[in-house]
Amino acid sequence: MRRSIASRSSAINVSLVLSACMGWAAHAQNSASTPSLPPPVTFTAAQDHQNMMDQLGVKRLRPGPSGNEKAPDHANYDETLANPHPLLPDALRLNNGQLVTTAKEWWDVRRPQIVHAFEENVYGRVPADVPAVHWSVVATDHEIIGGRPVIAKALVGQVDNSAYPLISVTIRMTLVLPANATGPVPVLMMFGRAGFPAPNQPSVDELDRINAAEKALLVQQDPSLKQVFADHPAWEPNLPAPFEFPQFNADGDPPNTWELIAAGWGFVTIDPQSIQADNGAGLTRGIIGLVNKGQPRTPDQWGSLRAWGWGAGRGLDYLATDPAVDAKHVGIEGVSRYGKAALVTMAFDQRFAMVLVGSSGKGGATPLRRNFGEAVESLASDGEYHWMAGNFLKYGAAEASFGSKTPGDLPVDSNELIALCAPRLTFISYGIPEKGDAQWLDQRGSYMATVAASPVFTLLGVKGVGVDEDYHTAKMPPVNDGLLDGHLAWRQDDGGHTDAPNMKYFIQWVDKAIGYGTAATQN
Repeated sequence: MRRSIASRSSAINVSLVLSACMGWAAHAQNSASTPSLPPPVTFTAAQDHQNMMDQLGVKRLRPGPSGNEKAPDHANYDETLANPHPLLPDALRLNNGQLVTTAKEWWDVRRPQIVHAFEENVYGRVPADVPAVHWSVVATDHEIIGGRPVIAKALVGQVDNSAYPLISVTIRMTLVLPANATGPVPVLMMFGRAGFPAPNQPSVDELDRINAAEKALLVQQDPSLKQVFADHPAWEPNLPAPFEFPQFNADGDPPNTWELIAAGWGFVTIDPQSIQADNGAGLTRGIIGLVNKGQPRTPDQWGSLRAWGWGAGRGLDYLATDPAVDAKHVGIEGVSRYGKAALVTMAFDQRFAMVLVGSSGKGGATPLRRNFGEAVESLASDGEYHWMAGNFLKYGAAEASFGSKTPGDLPVDSNELIALCAPRLTFISYGIPEKGDAQWLDQRGSYMATVAASPVFTLLGVKGVGVDEDYHTAKMPPVNDGLLDGHLAWRQDDGGHTDAPNMKYFIQWVDKAIGYGTAATQN
């Protein structure tokens, strides 16, 4: 089978990264004696889920609703039934009931209270002894994105596993910057697959040399191939990459990466799966398993959302060392479960300057106590519980040693998660159900939470979302009519389960807020 040189280049890139990873792993295994260390526990997701329920004393969880709207147990989509626990926790009211009236009270007292409650009940705590990460550039490529030259670096972040060499964690990340920038540029870090976006291809002359060398090696290995090549003189092992028309988004705009480079930004792709697996069976591996030396979690420990956020923070550590990056203006982005992760990252790591939260649903920007679409019971199931702390399961308990709890018992909710991002630039993005951004995500609930979080931005001296109505009754703006005048933004586009149609608005919104333009970085 013929292979294009593009596919071979991708294979070479992957090989470089894998070689680096294998080298680090071999070093770790050879540098320590492991006979006295217990091997990692191997659980299925169901077994790990049951282990957590046993630790908590939970005997039975309420079943989550079906996402199939025709099923008898389908999720609620009746707005009159959506708010059985009608009041969101007030982000500006202290635990003793007193109202926060100054920025100092927010930073010194209220914000730490909210952080503690989220760590204790929802997302878990990042351990104090998480090991260090050593970053290496494994390859650099000069590429073209949207007609503009860029410099792309493949990076690996090797986590120090000397305390438990039986688990190795290597974070994969790619940094792409405009080649013609005259100074540091803002950068958007995006959760997703890491890899060279547009690998540079050999010229025709270089490809001829590669093919000649490969044929010579094949003949050396098998002399009978000399006659085969003579019988098929036009055949080549590798062909030039075929021309492909650019793949525009459904709204007709260029891909997100093109838009970022065109605006003079850089971008990073960071692979969450290289930090922590997206399943319960992986909780005794990855960074969570490494810190726990292969043992199951305790109820207050972090889940995958916090782990992904921790990994993003370590990526930001590296970016702060690159003089071509404006480290004071690095943002974080994600869609769906990675939208949850992006919001959690922004809330807990105050070094990130902006966030684009795409279609995040519950566990992200949608209120947990609201009965619409996805439910707390859904997140507590053995398919999604790994995102959260073990303690979160208590709020889906129908029968437990402590009785039972409901989402209304949660001391915090998504409006306070959004408030933890204040006064930094926070953009909440959704699509529409008709195009695939399902009702399950509860777009209206996220809007309510955004409006409820807005007073914290105002208290801290910046404009919030610009809505003065009560969050219970505030009317959502029309689709494609964004609220983009403050440091807290909301926009529902007419696309699907993606934030791509909102990317250009996000870039323009951030540029205006930070005083950044593209003139200094244009060709």
